[in-house]
Amino acid sequence: MGRIRIVACATLAAGLSVALASPPAAARSLKVSVDSFKSGGMIPTKYAFCVAAAQGHTTGGANLSPRISWSKGPSATKSYAIILYDTDSPAAEREKMNKEGETLTAAVPRQKFFHWVLVDIPPTVTSLPEGAESNARVLHGKPATPSKFGVRGLNDYTKVTASNEAMKGQYFGYDGPCPPWNDENVHHYHFTVYALSVKTLDLPPDFDAPAALAAMKGKVLAEGQELGLYTQNPAKGATVQK
Repeated sequence: MGRIRIVACATLAAGLSVALASPPAAARSLKVSVDSFKSGGMIPTKYAFCVAAAQGHTTGGANLSPRISWSKGPSATKSYAIILYDTDSPAAEREKMNKEGETLTAAVPRQKFFHWVLVDIPPTVTSLPEGAESNARVLHGKPATPSKFGVRGLNDYTKVTASNEAMKGQYFGYDGPCPPWNDENVHHYHFTVYALSVKTLDLPPDFDAPAALAAMKGKVLAEGQELGLYTQNPAKGATVQK
């Protein structure tokens, strides 16, 4: 696939953060595992939306959702939610992203970018198989099709592609890493699972991660996360496709 340049600026809801869904001090922790990498290790390229390429710097990835599992929540758990976010998305100088002759330095301010939103997961489910939430890279986004594992929300590709005619659309569910190829930062991806005290968050059809986090407030019984890393910068260890 050809070179990808995502140049739209995403203005994420700064007033809402993952802290909104933080459990009380007495809440339990969930043990979260993503089978394809060790905690703090590099995410394999088959789970990425973009991969480093010898020509054009970047090309499309297989964009599979990885297998994820978690320990059972407290007895009062009525549902689970999964939110995956990157904490290294540039919050400034976005006009330099994927631009020849430019570099996004480590000094550039960063913000969260949400890659996966899945809520109302039944309490009997404690794992999702590989490919359950994405088995391909779909330009213009995957629709909000029914899922036996839960209800899919919009991820932030919906925002950053809004002015790109070749890619714009509503991106529901999982879409993997696609950090700028000229970024000095290796990006950190937080696979977070919440055990909730309600069966459903009763969110509208086009909800996103900030809306889900706001709805979770006061309902989190336990949470846990697994950390993965990814980069498209060969100088930072990216695997380059020939």
